[in-house]
Amino acid sequence: MLDACVFTIFGSTGHLSRTKLMPALYQLDKAGRLPAAMVVLGVGRRDWDNSHWRDEVSKWLEERLGSTLDRDALERFSNRLHFFSADIGDTDSSVQLRQVLDTGPEFPPNHVYYLSLPPSEYKAAADYLALSGLNQEVAGWRRLVVEKPFGYDLEDAQVLDRCLHRNFTEHQIFRIDHYLGKETVQNIFVFRFANLMWEPLWNRNLIDHVQITHSESAGIEDRADYYETAGALRDMIQSHLMQMLALVAMEPPATMDAESIRDEKVKALKSIRPIPKAAVHAHAFRAQYARGRIDNQEVPGYLDEKQVDKQSTTETYAALKLYIDNWRWRNVPFYLRTGKRLARNSSLIAIRFKHPPQQLFRETQIEALPPNWLLMGIQPEQCIRAEVQVREPGIGMRARTTQLDASTCYQAGYQLDAYESLLLDVIGGDHSQFLRSDEVEWAWRVVDPIIRTWSVEREFIHTYPAGSWGPEEADRIFEREDQQWRHSFSTGDAPR
Repeated sequence: MLDACVFTIFGSTGHLSRTKLMPALYQLDKAGRLPAAMVVLGVGRRDWDNSHWRDEVSKWLEERLGSTLDRDALERFSNRLHFFSADIGDTDSSVQLRQVLDTGPEFPPNHVYYLSLPPSEYKAAADYLALSGLNQEVAGWRRLVVEKPFGYDLEDAQVLDRCLHRNFTEHQIFRIDHYLGKETVQNIFVFRFANLMWEPLWNRNLIDHVQITHSESAGIEDRADYYETAGALRDMIQSHLMQMLALVAMEPPATMDAESIRDEKVKALKSIRPIPKAAVHAHAFRAQYARGRIDNQEVPGYLDEKQVDKQSTTETYAALKLYIDNWRWRNVPFYLRTGKRLARNSSLIAIRFKHPPQQLFRETQIEALPPNWLLMGIQPEQCIRAEVQVREPGIGMRARTTQLDASTCYQAGYQLDAYESLLLDVIGGDHSQFLRSDEVEWAWRVVDPIIRTWSVEREFIHTYPAGSWGPEEADRIFEREDQQWRHSFSTGDAPR
């Protein structure tokens, strides 16, 4: 049973609240998963009252859900909504907010504070809450939720961490990465540790390399202000892709509690071989999308996007080669790749196994056997597949590749959205799918040498046409010529 709480959203009128948080909370309420007495409190600069806030949220949900919106469920959800007009720069309003929360009979004693704000405002928001004691766990619990990016680089992340810990303890802080709420990402853990058959295969003896890809056909859209300061490496690899690497590479935890799970993820991140400055270009590659065609439509290049500096060398594509120096993974390359304006949307973990040690079929009609692959689709496919070789029926010895699908590929019915799953964990106080401070720091330590090198290389950046799979030059980070990018689940797409 979840405790009733006040779910307070700072920046409640912004894009994240509109497109992710309010739809997720509505769906949870519709499914009967929220505590009956829970309140959703929006905090923002606009001069709105409860009625106006409820009308606005109703419009957002209508636009997003259309005909699937349940009017009875919407009315129930609207009754939970309250609004408090404030600016976190106004210290007096912190005391007023405390009075409202303490004296309002409809407000439970437990509080979630969700910072749906630009990262530059996290420190100010934490100080704002502490000013009137809203961080203190006297009559109930207090939880602070912060979105990535957790800092701009290693040093900034460390400063942010110290600022948050000045007012909140580690057990109160929930660093949310919505990728960890995705169904297949959560399934990686069960798939690995609930099936004994994989453990003998999950190591340097049988695995050739691991690829983790996140590709998007969209450009930066209206996020130029953010993207010009972030780039693909900070935006995706340092957070989402490093988390997937940790789940693939981690050792079995001692127990299923949050700290044991996060201990093993940190151990995996700490074991990543540091990249010296002289080796950055051998381990990392960046590029920027130019004009091209997607879905038979001309799309602009990055430098043609609104509010982008015409001399910008911000990367929209980044590829990285990492090694994990421990007993299990020594000398197995992990290839991480992300990009905007690529051929299609896809998030995929592709694990390639080594070739058999002896070519038994060289005297048959089988010319060469492709390697086995284990594929974990994050989106749009949410599926786990293994590719194996079988004999084709008929005369002679011929082989073909077939795929073995996990049953999750065909599961019907409603599944929790990533945000829905993670918001429930926040209310329930479960840290398992959230990042710990040392986890964030070690992920930054991996990419920080690359960021520092790229930050001073402003004269040139490789380009790739929009609608492609990125620049061919990115292949130079592969360890061998027979290693190539795997773009999708399709068997025909598999590199040979």
